[in-house]
Order: sequence, then C-alpha cells, then structure tokens
Amino acid sequence: MAQVIEMPKLSDTMAVGTVVKWHKTKGDTVSNGDILAEIETDKATMELENFDEGVLLDIIVEEGHEAPIGSPLAIVGDQNEDISSLIPSENIKDETTPVEKNKEIKIESSEEKLLSPEVSSSESSLQDIIAEPNILNKNDNERVLASPLAKKIALENNITLSTIKGSGPRGRIIKKDLVKPVESTDETILSAAQPIASYSESSVGILSEKMIPVSNMRKVIASRLLESKTTIPHFYLQKEINAQSIRLARSAINEKLARIQEYTDSQPLKITVNDLILKACAETIKWHPQINTSWEIEEIKYHKDVNLAFGVAIDDGLLTPVIRKADTLSLSSLSGEAKELIEKARTKKLMPEEMIGSTFTVTNLGMFGVDFFNGIINPPNAAILSVGASRKKAVIGPEGNIIAGETMMLGLTCDHRLVDGAVAASFLKSLAENLENPSSMLV
Repeated sequence: MAQVIEMPKLSDTMAVGTVVKWHKTKGDTVSNGDILAEIETDKATMELENFDEGVLLDIIVEEGHEAPIGSPLAIVGDQNEDISSLIPSENIKDETTPVEKNKEIKIESSEEKLLSPEVSSSESSLQDIIAEPNILNKNDNERVLASPLAKKIALENNITLSTIKGSGPRGRIIKKDLVKPVESTDETILSAAQPIASYSESSVGILSEKMIPVSNMRKVIASRLLESKTTIPHFYLQKEINAQSIRLARSAINEKLARIQEYTDSQPLKITVNDLILKACAETIKWHPQINTSWEIEEIKYHKDVNLAFGVAIDDGLLTPVIRKADTLSLSSLSGEAKELIEKARTKKLMPEEMIGSTFTVTNLGMFGVDFFNGIINPPNAAILSVGASRKKAVIGPEGNIIAGETMMLGLTCDHRLVDGAVAASFLKSLAENLENPSSMLV
C-alpha cells in the first residue's frame, strides 16, 4: 500500500521546510534507509530518510519549494499503484499547455515578479514576458528543463538558462550548475553572475528591482535579533589591545605544530587568531562567572560549562555553532572542533543540537577588514564579544617613545539585567591581559 512521505519536524522552532534537493527521481526504486531529499529548516539543511520499500511514485513538492510540517512531499508504493486519491488536489496536473502555464506563473504570481526591471509593463507585450529566456529556450517553442530553484537563481542573477548545460537527470539544470560560476568556463554565467568583474567607467552599476522570498533561516535571524534588541537592555564597552603578541604566539605555535606533523604524519593543523581568541575567552570566563549566565525571569542561571558560540557567515545569513565545554579543551582540540563546525556550517550539514546551548558568543569581522563594531546579544547569553581587525600603527613604547605597533579593537556587549558595568570592565580587562600575554593562559 502506498505511503505518503510528509515534511518532518526537524527542529523545535521549525514551522516550514524547503526542499533543497531530491536525491531520488520519480520512478526510482527506494529502500528503507535511503536518503530521499535534503530539507532546509530554520537552522540547517537536513537529510530526509526513507522508511518504506517500493517505488517513488510521485514527487509533490519540487526543489526550491517550501511546505509546512506534516504536509505531503512524495509518495512511495508499488509499481503502477493507483495513488490519485493521495495526491493533494492542488497538485493534480491539468491539461494546461506550457505557454498557458507560463502565463499563469507570470501574471498570477505576486511572489516571483518575473517582469524584467529594465522594461516597464507599458513597453512589454504579453508575448515578451512569456518568451523570457529563463523559461523557454532559444527557439521559444519548448521549455528549458530546469528545477524551480535553478530558475529562481537564474532570475535573481539575470542568467539565460538556454545557454546553460544541465548536469541533472535528462540534462536538467540544477542549483550547482549556477552557484559556482567562477569554476565554469561559460562566459555567459561569469558575466551574468559576476557583473562586478566587467565593471568600467561607463558602468551604471548592478542594482536591479526584484522581490526575493525570505528564507526560513533569515526569518529566524530576523525574529531573534528583533527580540534581542527590544527585550534585552544592551550596553557596550570597548578596549584597544596590543595584537602583536597574539600574532607572534600564533606563528610560534604553528611552527611547532608543523614540526610535530612532520615527524608523526598526523593531520595538518594550523591555529588561527580566532582560535586563540576563543581559547582566551574560555579561560577568562572561568574566573568571571557572571558573564556565563542567563536570564530566567524569576531566577538567574549560572552555567557550570563554558559553551562558546561563534559566528560563521554563509550565503543565507549567519550561523552560530557551539563548542561545548570549551574551558576544558586544549588549544589544538578547540581549534579542531571549530574547523569542523565551520565546514559543517558552510556545507549546511550542521545539526540543530550543534547550534543550541551556548553561554557566550564571539563574532569576528576583523577578517573582513572591519576595525570595530558592536554585536547584538545572542539570547540567552549574557554577553557577546566583537573582534575587529588587527592594524599596524604608531604606539607609545615602554620608555615613552613612539614605536611601530599593532593593535586590535575588542567590543563587549552585555545584558544589563545580568551584568553590571564594573563586572563587564573586569572581564574585558582580564581578557585583554590573556590576549596580550598568551603564555599567561598556560597557568
């Protein structure tokens, strides 16, 4: 008997999910344990596992489309089994021709806004809209075989799909054919997806008017940041520190690691400045317990472990994976965990449990050349550390003379319900001492 595969609830805050990719196509034989699809939640991209033996008889939600929890995604059953009663009425295919279907998409959908911003509605005919290259090929008489997500990406980046060779089933154009233009030799993709590369004095820029659906991740980010700024009384401190010591310490550590790896044939490991900052935070927080608290309305919760969250920028926004019990980890172990979480974040493989339970957050925009900024508190944390870029500048030497130096700006944002100014200042002072004298973290 046919079984309906439904949208599962993959996180506590998930309301809807988006089908990023189908790993099986209609008509494929599937077994228990097979991965059917990848589902994007409000936190990460998860795999949809199959639990029924049979054939994938129908795919109800195509790639790039979202569906609420519990709604049907696909149907698995016996070959040639009648599943008409299981298909939602809105998914029953009609006899509309491709051109008529294109008209419906163009005219009735308020979300896709397919009319090119360069051409006003008064200057465009209906035929011009129907024959848009995203939908039809060069001959304007048959549809380009492309996933909905690929069409969406092409529309947003003004890419002509008819010039793209698809790598999916039957030559279908899929997301990966469009999202890595720098690796392609196709000049059409390069010029469309990277208009800045063709910048000249006569260029009018790359601005265009368009409407892009808000992703589940962006909705959650917006909700949490709004809640943070409107319900938490933020206050801010900043401190400029000597960054030369931490840079020299990193170089010395990496030289030693290189020698160790040469003798042991172990996996290469390089410590980053961010690793040292995370380590310094973990070591400092151990002696400033009020920084490691959460507001519980009637109580203040003191956490016994330092669970460090840190920001990882991805295309859809910012993820904050968590290094658990960071205060118990060696520098190399902490660095290894951070690198593993960064890789998972960038490949959308982070599990929901890897992004919850933090007690302190570090956000570093120094790598992007930002000198200083103030982060927004990541609830339920009591504070967040902002790290700016390291800059070479003239400083006052130990004997009062002006010498060449290197400094870095740290910003500390605190929840005033949990942390007072004196407590925050004491923590920031201790953190600066650990960063300016990395050897002090050895005791």
